[in-house]
Amino acid sequence: MKMNPLGRTGLMVTEICLGTMTWGSQNTEAEGHAQIDRALERGVNFVDTAEMYPTQPKIAETQGRTEEIIGTWLAKTGRRKDMILASKVSGKGLMHVRGGAPITAASIREAVEGSLKRLQTDHIDLYQFHWPNRGSYMFRQNWRYDPSGQDTAEVLDNMNETLEAIHAEVQRGTIGHFGLSNESAWGTMKFLQMAEANGWPRVASVQNEYSLLCRLYDTDMAEVTAHEDVGLLAFTPLAAGLLSGKYQSGAALPEGSRKSITADLGGRITPRVWSATQAYLDIAERHGLDPSTMALAWTLTRPFMTACIIGATNLEQLDLALDAADLTLSDAVLEEIEQAHHAHPMPF
Repeated sequence: MKMNPLGRTGLMVTEICLGTMTWGSQNTEAEGHAQIDRALERGVNFVDTAEMYPTQPKIAETQGRTEEIIGTWLAKTGRRKDMILASKVSGKGLMHVRGGAPITAASIREAVEGSLKRLQTDHIDLYQFHWPNRGSYMFRQNWRYDPSGQDTAEVLDNMNETLEAIHAEVQRGTIGHFGLSNESAWGTMKFLQMAEANGWPRVASVQNEYSLLCRLYDTDMAEVTAHEDVGLLAFTPLAAGLLSGKYQSGAALPEGSRKSITADLGGRITPRVWSATQAYLDIAERHGLDPSTMALAWTLTRPFMTACIIGATNLEQLDLALDAADLTLSDAVLEEIEQAHHAHPMPF
């Protein structure tokens, strides 16, 4: 499997990263372990999780269970060196994680200690801020996002405090490198400037949503990547399952699927999403491709991509996703994808 540099860290990660957010809710411990086994068997060396996982639903009763499942796999196999492990600290507002506290120096230390205990490891290779305290235009908030009310001095003070806390964790040996998630070009650049000015950890990557149906990263953030070597870790590359086609044309709702738990797929179900999705499904059909594999393989062609984060609830889905690493899309397919994008921009 192709390897890409993780920013300027010196680490090389596989272009496909194993996502884990269903483990502990939609997936059992045994199923999570089987997914790790299969992914590593097929060449993956990169696994992403978060202290708040699992999702679907996000509830106090299961919070942290995903990290625990990874931890029991590590304890059972002793294969920590075979995995580059990423996790995240939750941002402000998730009430069942530290009472919804924002990311601060104190909450970082508390969150790191909790994750290390659940993961049964002494270090996390990439530690990410799950979303910024000031808010984000991600998760369909871009339609009404308005940063004009933010207190710039307060925001910068918090960035400074939290990056210094990350530096302390790196010095302590608990984390290796630092990343962002659900972040903007301005926020990323400010963290980069602070890191350079103070000799603190540099932003290695940004984990934002990216798929055929969600291409916000193509503009300002792509420019950050090009000039600063801060690549994208793309989450939800199948648009929460829409691009697999399993929800299309009035198909019976798959039991246990994401849509069966969250009916609007987090705001992704709109009147225009069906025609946009169908355009990509039609391209796959014309060229004899599995639509999921095609959609994932397309993300791997993007010049700013460090890794595409895949998620699955069974091994069959996982294998289809992993097949993307072996699929080279033809020029004809790529041209048709661009035509579909122009005809159906930003459907949600």
